[in-house]
Amino acid sequence: MHPMVKPALRRAWRNLQFVQFGAAPAHAVVVGPMDTTTGSLLALFDGTRGLALLREEARALGLPDGRMEALLDRLAEAGLLDDSAAGDPAADALRREDGAHDRLRADLASLSVVHREPGGAARRLAARRAMRVQVRGAGRVGASVAALLSAAGVGRVEVLDGECVEPWDVTPGGLPEEAVGERRDTAARRLVGRSAPGGRVPRRARAGREAGSEPGLSLVVVAPRDGLGAYAPDPVPADEWVATGTPHLYAGVIEATGVVGPLVLPGGTACAGCVELGRADRDPVWPRMLAQWRSGRHNRVPACDQGLAAAVAGLAAAHALSFLDGELPASTGARWEASLPLLEWRAERMSPHVACPCGAARRTEGVHASGPASEQDTMTG
Repeated sequence: MHPMVKPALRRAWRNLQFVQFGAAPAHAVVVGPMDTTTGSLLALFDGTRGLALLREEARALGLPDGRMEALLDRLAEAGLLDDSAAGDPAADALRREDGAHDRLRADLASLSVVHREPGGAARRLAARRAMRVQVRGAGRVGASVAALLSAAGVGRVEVLDGECVEPWDVTPGGLPEEAVGERRDTAARRLVGRSAPGGRVPRRARAGREAGSEPGLSLVVVAPRDGLGAYAPDPVPADEWVATGTPHLYAGVIEATGVVGPLVLPGGTACAGCVELGRADRDPVWPRMLAQWRSGRHNRVPACDQGLAAAVAGLAAAHALSFLDGELPASTGARWEASLPLLEWRAERMSPHVACPCGAARRTEGVHASGPASEQDTMTG
């Protein structure tokens, strides 16, 4: 083990005995009481020394045997300790890819703050490389989500869309201007490859593809160019994902409203069918209007503000990565909305419907580890 106090957390002494790690309250921890000599050990926990060398350094400082180990235990219990040598074969392989590893250093630092156990950040970052995510839609939101997931180290990001890139599809971080007139799926595939750390597909993913094996989908992100498909998702395309147990997340912009969620865990949280049935219960004419919107003539240029699209894409990608890393983000069974011009994020819980064949309503216990407590929750931006 090569102990390291997580460098992503800023450190400051509150007084002569207590030191605070982290500035933001969500992850800040105060450790103490701690004398000056013991505190000087903190500077030695930088990941460059093994335990044997650290014991020698502690003795040189005049600390009694066992003091260094006790401090390490306290830091580990507080979630402040990392191990620069920890990991598994996949994490070791990522470290050896200098270009990719350097691109992902900031992501690794963020993961070290979120995941408390030593080496947990490296293992999760390496695990992303074996995952396959499908993004349905290559408009301003979908293309940006695909690029962000690829840049964050997801090993296989597929984008499904039809027709050709239009001038209004172009956005920073998404499809570039030179892609106008090109097939959307082709342009999106090039964007994903260009966004990947190291600019290439990991060896393991290539080898699996060459051998003809196809990893299962870890997640589907539904980000249609017509935001109605995210705001009022059609249950028919989702039937296959529900049947196969494939998690899926909706995201998009409709008119001047951005939508992220729900993240659907088939059989556990409300699906598109539940959402549609629940809305019809509250508004009996909703099915009639929805049928007109889905079958009527569509505006060729959907309203999609650049800033709002970027906010939706960023939030959707962050929620997707949180799920891929093993957490249940606030969009699990809930939808977050923000509308121009105020951009106040609002959450609405999506409840499973007893009449929906997905079966989520038959569960007696919820699956939410975190998320909005009620429809009144807001997040001002």
